[in-house]
Amino acid sequence: MTSQTIEIPTALGTVRGNLRGESASFLGIPFAQPPVGELRFAAPVPFGHWEGVLDATEHGATPQRTALAEVTLIPEPTVPGPSTLNLNVFAPVDAAFGSKLPVLVWIHGGGFVAGSPASPWYDGAGFNRDGVVTVSISYRLGFDGFGWIEDAPHNRGILDWMLALQWIQDHIASFGGDPSRVTIAGQSAGGGAVLTLLAAKGAEKLFARGYSISGAAADIPLEKAEAAGRELAGKAGVEPNIAGFSSLREEQILSLQGGVGLEAGPDANDPMAPMVALVTGGLTFGPVIDGQLLTDTVENSLRNGAGADKPLVLGSTDHEFNMAMAQHEAPLAGVDPVPLLSSFGASPELIEEYRAQHAGLSTAGLLGQFITDSMFRVKTLQYAQARDEAGAPAFLYRFSWQSPTIGGACHCLDVPFFFDCLADSHVAHIAGPNPPQELADELHSEAVGLIVNGAPGWGAYTADSPLVRVYNTPSTTADNGYSEVTLLQPAATPVN
Repeated sequence: MTSQTIEIPTALGTVRGNLRGESASFLGIPFAQPPVGELRFAAPVPFGHWEGVLDATEHGATPQRTALAEVTLIPEPTVPGPSTLNLNVFAPVDAAFGSKLPVLVWIHGGGFVAGSPASPWYDGAGFNRDGVVTVSISYRLGFDGFGWIEDAPHNRGILDWMLALQWIQDHIASFGGDPSRVTIAGQSAGGGAVLTLLAAKGAEKLFARGYSISGAAADIPLEKAEAAGRELAGKAGVEPNIAGFSSLREEQILSLQGGVGLEAGPDANDPMAPMVALVTGGLTFGPVIDGQLLTDTVENSLRNGAGADKPLVLGSTDHEFNMAMAQHEAPLAGVDPVPLLSSFGASPELIEEYRAQHAGLSTAGLLGQFITDSMFRVKTLQYAQARDEAGAPAFLYRFSWQSPTIGGACHCLDVPFFFDCLADSHVAHIAGPNPPQELADELHSEAVGLIVNGAPGWGAYTADSPLVRVYNTPSTTADNGYSEVTLLQPAATPVN
């Protein structure tokens, strides 16, 4: 389809976008000054006005510079350039003049070190069709966004999210959006961002609803973040301050950050060591409990009532990271899984119960399911339970439809169903040549239900009525749909 252009006035100046039938896209609009030079490790600074007409017909630069961009299941291209703090707006054409439509804001995933808002899957045309203005945002990644620096603000990536959301509050009306009806959504690290923003001080006024897809909050203790920052500085031979890190090229930090925190311990050369470290120790770079923006873990914050006024949908796929063990299927054939599960922190009693619960799985399959359950599914259940304890129930779901190409209901598989973009050429790789459109119709329309009405169409999860929406062909609503992961739940963290 040949694009024409459309221009609309905003308080910051006129912006030119692409007109695509009944939808218009405005790409790469800067919400902050480029994070370079003195601003590289600073809190984001609003971009302000622009001169003349801002050409927003092509994607802006992305912060993504890592090799993970080449292996992710979601096509998330890297776009070069320094002005990486930008956003994309997708709006129904008839909404460009103050229609006050609900707004969806998408925060991409990528483990807080990769990912890009420029994915064709994040095009908001499907939501525009349903009367929803859609925005995708970028943010600083890895060490630049979340690394500890002794004289720099913590959680710069969170500050980027919040400034983007403030920009939306101030300017989305020019694109037909209603700033009082903003839903934030994201997948993987983006889902973790949604949960984090529910707990972040000062973010509560910036959005009204949340939708977390496969989200697990990082909850990095400040002491761990500081140790990682000092380790990276030591590897680079610089002081752990702004001056020291500013002396390093972006490529130097990227080449070092992936190895931070992974060299300690006797099993450092074990090919499974990075996964063991991730499961047992969590992420190295991501949102930090800094005592300012974040004062507690996300789970405790939810239990204490953070974000209780905001409807929340959250869920996970049934086999998120099982695929991580697929390459080990043959080497692990016949290998006793007990010592391997022990390395992931499982007690002998838990291992016995877990093996009995998953009888028939190979050693690699058992490890993969344990990783999925530990990192995603049990956490999703705990967030829902914490909300219920605070009197703010969440709407809980599972995505169970299995990929004929990747295998299982894998990580990222539900994203094209959420955006209703099954026709995109990249979808066949993860979902096969004929993914069920009826499932996309169902999941997408129920997401629109949350965005428009504050409820997706099934009952909230509570202790008395533990309802779970199970997306499959056909979809169902089940009682206790996450019951099989309860054996992984630790004792409840005391409420402060």
